[in-house]
Amino acid sequence: MTTRGLTLGKFAPFHRGHQLVVETALAECDEVVVLIYDAPDVTSVPLPVRADWLRRLHLRARVVEVWDGPRDVGDAPDLMRRHEECVLRALDGTRIDRFYSSEFYGEHMSRALGAVDRRVDPVRERVPVSGTAIRAEPYRHRAWLAPEVYRNLIVNVALLGAPSTGKTTLAERLAREHGTKWMPEYGREVWERHQVDRRLTPEQLVEIAEGHVAREDALLLESDRTLFADTNALTTLCFAHAYHGAALPALDRLADACATRYDLTFVCGDDIPYADTWDRSGEVDRDVMQRRTLAELARRKIPFLTLRGDLDARCATVGRVLSRFTKFGNPAAAFVGEEVS
Repeated sequence: MTTRGLTLGKFAPFHRGHQLVVETALAECDEVVVLIYDAPDVTSVPLPVRADWLRRLHLRARVVEVWDGPRDVGDAPDLMRRHEECVLRALDGTRIDRFYSSEFYGEHMSRALGAVDRRVDPVRERVPVSGTAIRAEPYRHRAWLAPEVYRNLIVNVALLGAPSTGKTTLAERLAREHGTKWMPEYGREVWERHQVDRRLTPEQLVEIAEGHVAREDALLLESDRTLFADTNALTTLCFAHAYHGAALPALDRLADACATRYDLTFVCGDDIPYADTWDRSGEVDRDVMQRRTLAELARRKIPFLTLRGDLDARCATVGRVLSRFTKFGNPAAAFVGEEVS
């Protein structure tokens, strides 16, 4: 007969201790069901995002999103009964043979399910961490999180703008002030190595956008709460149109993905003096590229904030916005009192 296991939780966030429970269940059972609760009082990470962590990391498990579960946890009889009723309702008659947990509720939940009470690392010897500790200091405890999870906890900030609008200087300064990492413009590195008559091929531009994303993914794992990215695929798309009048479909798709890849987007204003270096095409082209950037953002309905003034003023504006911003919250709330343009 098929052996079926069950575990449950808020998984806010899903850490190595949770993984150990699920992996133990998968090793001991033919089928495993994981119930994941909505938890707006605990985390801003939406239930579908947390559920996707489990689905990507544990392909064999059947993940069920529970939107109507009790938000409190405790050993009061009425509360335990409400949790039991919620679980039985979510299972809708599915038989459970073993209930997996590392918590006190393993006893009463197993009894309600008529299942074996299977505790995994209840004293946290193998994985000495808790969700509470991770929420307080995710960077300090990042070793206890899978890459797919940790990246989702970092605020990914894009700094856009035409050449000579101060993106690189700003990204470096912001990373230093906020004690985190910044993502250099990968396109500049490729351009300096491979440009011919100041141009790159359409295929090389796709490689730039793909390479930027790969490096950015790696830096997200080293960042503390925030990563500042100097440009993204939208900038590469603007260069494709400037060079060739069009972009390959793969680059268009990477540019479209910027709408959800970045939590906040800032456009560095062109109100600072133009630096006429050998690798740039002049102040007129800066104006055109700036307007292209704004048009591509508008086309994708990506909200952004234009940064103006000197470096101190721009850093102060970003700092104010970040202080009001919550990952997976409403980004419009962070712009209150700022000039969104």
